[in-house]
Amino acid sequence: MDRFRMIFQYFQSNSESVMNGICGLLALASVKMYTSFDFSCPCLPRYNMAYGLGIMFVPPIALFLCGLILNRQSLVMLEEWRRPQGHRKKDLAVIRYMCSSIMQRAMVAPVVWIIVTLLDGKCLICAFSGSVDPQNFVGFANTSPVQVQHLLAKVPCKDDELVRNNTSRKAVSRYLRCWSQALGWSILLILILAAFLARWLRPCFNQAALLQARHWSNYIDIEQKIFEETCCEHSRLFAHKCILHFFESMRQEIKLHSFSLPREGEGAEGEEDLLRGITDQDQVNKLLKMWYYEKPPLDVSQPQGWCGGRRQKPQH
Repeated sequence: MDRFRMIFQYFQSNSESVMNGICGLLALASVKMYTSFDFSCPCLPRYNMAYGLGIMFVPPIALFLCGLILNRQSLVMLEEWRRPQGHRKKDLAVIRYMCSSIMQRAMVAPVVWIIVTLLDGKCLICAFSGSVDPQNFVGFANTSPVQVQHLLAKVPCKDDELVRNNTSRKAVSRYLRCWSQALGWSILLILILAAFLARWLRPCFNQAALLQARHWSNYIDIEQKIFEETCCEHSRLFAHKCILHFFESMRQEIKLHSFSLPREGEGAEGEEDLLRGITDQDQVNKLLKMWYYEKPPLDVSQPQGWCGGRRQKPQH
């Protein structure tokens, strides 16, 4: 249990590892969905291709969108891209790095689905059984063109009475499955070679720029997390302060019912430090708006009262 707890805490603390884990789960889910899917080709000339290609490409689109939705960095990247300039310039290299990372992770599950369908061969057989040249198969030699198309559409349905005893049906099926598996293995080989070259040729490029882009993309993600956590803590303290203020304003009425209240200011010193003098809703909204429109520069050497390019008067 301790080992699993350590692994869980590691994934919680590492955003990149969380995204890799989600990416792997989506890939496994795509394989599980395909193996449990009851593939049933309509075996009709005008519907085979739509059904086969639909099964091959529609689920990958859904998996790709799920990968984008589940990836927290996609929202962070969009916010960084669309935010006002403020006092912090936008780095397009960082945005491109984040976009590339998001797309790579989102594409894993769709690619796995497409490769699995090609290696299985059923989708391609259903989609292109009516597109093969019947002259290459002797079983269709003495058949009219209309009957040929009807028989070719029945190739994926091996239990159909029209093609059950037709020897050319198996030949067409083997022919299309061969092409499907060859295409699937070719795509897999190309992807492996691309990953190999990307890994081994990376040192040949500017490593400093890559390190900078990776560092600041992680910074943007961590900054957003810390800002949200700080807002939650501030909201909790502000809500506590508002509730205490409400009961203080009702002190006279509560005294009539013999309730005892703490004196104003007892135990509130720590809260005042965290609230930074914020006392009403308009001040909170102003600070949140300033954070969005006037992002402070990445320079901690500036005085603490600096915000929006000018010194702010301390609030009492």
